[in-house]
Amino acid sequence: MESAGASAGPEAPSCSGDPVPELVGRLGCGHWNSPFDVIAIRFLCCDQWFPCLHCHDEVSNHPIRPWPRHRHDEHAVLCRMCGTTLLITDYLGARGCSGCGAVFNPGCALHAPVYFGV
Repeated sequence: MESAGASAGPEAPSCSGDPVPELVGRLGCGHWNSPFDVIAIRFLCCDQWFPCLHCHDEVSNHPIRPWPRHRHDEHAVLCRMCGTTLLITDYLGARGCSGCGAVFNPGCALHAPVYFGV
């Protein structure tokens, strides 16, 4: 496993909606690098996984579209520590990963409206 801040988002994100293997086992990105920056988000607008909104914007030519509430029952959050994917509703109510117990960054809640339209 690499140290916090050592990884950035993948250069060629997956277009399939499946988590990009390069994201698992890595912390942070070029924008956020605390030991709690352990998730990646599947963006509704392009069905690609990124560690943060800035990583998305660096390689995308479209605006972020948040997940509407009626689709919060979809797997759109990846724990990068263990590879577990979480439903949006489960992630929004959690302090950590149900798969490995990794603690999520509480500051990410500030960006929840950007990702999940809460």
